[in-house]
Amino acid sequence: MTSTPDVGAWLDTRRREVDEALARCLPSPPACPDRVAEAMRYSLFAGGKRLRPILALAAAEAVAQHDRGSPDAARALALPAACAIELIHTYSLVHDDLPAMDDDTLRRGRPTNHVVFGEGLAILAGDALLTEAFALLAREPADDGRIADLAARKLRTIAVVADAAGACGMVGGQAIDLDAAGRGASFDADGLRAMHAKKTGALIRAAAATGAIMAGADAPALDAIAKYSAELGLAFQIVDDILDVEGASADLGKTAGKDAAAGKPTYPAVYGLDASRRLAAECVARALAALDAAAIAGQLPAIAGWVIERTS
Repeated sequence: MTSTPDVGAWLDTRRREVDEALARCLPSPPACPDRVAEAMRYSLFAGGKRLRPILALAAAEAVAQHDRGSPDAARALALPAACAIELIHTYSLVHDDLPAMDDDTLRRGRPTNHVVFGEGLAILAGDALLTEAFALLAREPADDGRIADLAARKLRTIAVVADAAGACGMVGGQAIDLDAAGRGASFDADGLRAMHAKKTGALIRAAAATGAIMAGADAPALDAIAKYSAELGLAFQIVDDILDVEGASADLGKTAGKDAAAGKPTYPAVYGLDASRRLAAECVARALAALDAAAIAGQLPAIAGWVIERTS
């Protein structure tokens, strides 16, 4: 499938919105030490794809369009959650690169956080990014009385994000991955999917869900977006595994071939490259079918195309 002609411009606009909001939400000196602020910003503004916050904004837009509401108003409601999820994603990358984890020295085309700032400060920067995410979710959007159930939406969003980021979600998936790499363990198809559903998929699902929740989605719309994002998250991981085999470090912005060298379980290792590509395409087909069944669209179908066609 191919992306719609205007999706590139839409993505660029959303990335700018997210980057501007992220710059506003982080604490600055003298409220926090200069070096902590510098380390947080170093990784947060290293040029990531911003998939997760973009997905939150796209889900909010799609719900608004389905309900004949204002896409702009829906995005504004979802923007704090979108930024919080990107803060959590960035913390996970900082910690994932540490010597005790993946021991990587390259991320997004430049030295990893602990290489520049040292292990101790990298750990603290990650801790701070995670904590600031929940401070932001509690603080914004401010309740001006115009949305009667805004507090309930925010509480539900906080619960969804916490579950996705914690021991039953991303942290749990990382623990499974770390243990498997350490033991040189192999995975069958079900085990591989289950691991990635936690490690990568949980936060992607949470991004779409929180965007929909903050936009006031009803149960059928939220269910469709949850099914879409579950398939999208798996497709994203499969493509990531393929690129780790086929990509160049300069294009990926991280060390190519690192997963294979570390003996990590990946889709190409279990299925081979051609079958992995087919699996990714099947995920996207199921994601689009879920949207079609609920008459949900917006930019969500185009994002699925962007995910499967990406080269970095």
